Amino acid sequence: MAAGAAALAMSAREAAAQSAPNSTLRTVLNRGKLIVGTGSTNAPWHFEDEKGQLTGMDITIAQILARGLFDDVTKVEFVKQEPAARIPNLTTGKVDCVIQFMTVSPARAQLVNFSRPYYIEGVALLTSAKGKYKTHKELLDAGSQAKASVLQNVDADNLVHKALPQAQVMQLDTQANAIQALDSGRADAAVIDLSTVGWLVKRNPGKYLDSGFHYETQIYSVALRQSDLDWLAFVDTTLMVNMHGHQTDLYDKAFRDFFNTEPPRRVPGFPNI
Repeated sequence: MAAGAAALAMSAREAAAQSAPNSTLRTVLNRGKLIVGTGSTNAPWHFEDEKGQLTGMDITIAQILARGLFDDVTKVEFVKQEPAARIPNLTTGKVDCVIQFMTVSPARAQLVNFSRPYYIEGVALLTSAKGKYKTHKELLDAGSQAKASVLQNVDADNLVHKALPQAQVMQLDTQANAIQALDSGRADAAVIDLSTVGWLVKRNPGKYLDSGFHYETQIYSVALRQSDLDWLAFVDTTLMVNMHGHQTDLYDKAFRDFFNTEPPRRVPGFPNI
């Protein structure tokens, strides 16, 4: 087994030697570790556990890349950064990639390369196990009697009414306060990220429920510097193998642990990736 791993590592370095001299792939392999920009305060994506260690879905994606590079998930250094630093730290070379629940957009794609998606985020309705309305149908049937809390923004009313056309909308300054309104009974549903709903339901069995209605998709991907196709191809290939191929163990465990969801079964035959 050790000899096989060494052979794989040597093959990777030999392949990297054929890449462009300034390729990030070659730089990372020669350095012996991956440097990733991420956050530390947003469960279930990137946060510190009880031991102060970074964990979350974004952290697992970084470990997946480290395993692909070095056959060792520990060979990754995390640079904690604010969301505003994601693109500057990447373009200046402070980090090799950014894995920080970064939404893909055409405007951002003018500044960075994006990998294939590793998650499709959405909006969902969190309800209370003690509440009057627990499912999307019950909330719909309640009409204008239902109250929904949501993070304040210019499109908040429209966002709520796409799911609950007649509901009363309660705009609050933070997502945490939107959830607190549900906890206190001031709201019948909190309109928040689907990933947060899965995380809260898993962490608080018997307290929260997923109403069953998900909408408004957005793409999360790894962000990379532009003009480095070797690095982009490596990251895309590694994600593909870990999401759809023969090494799905880390990705699947993280999906269950952080989103309370069973990944779809991969079906051999026609490639649906």
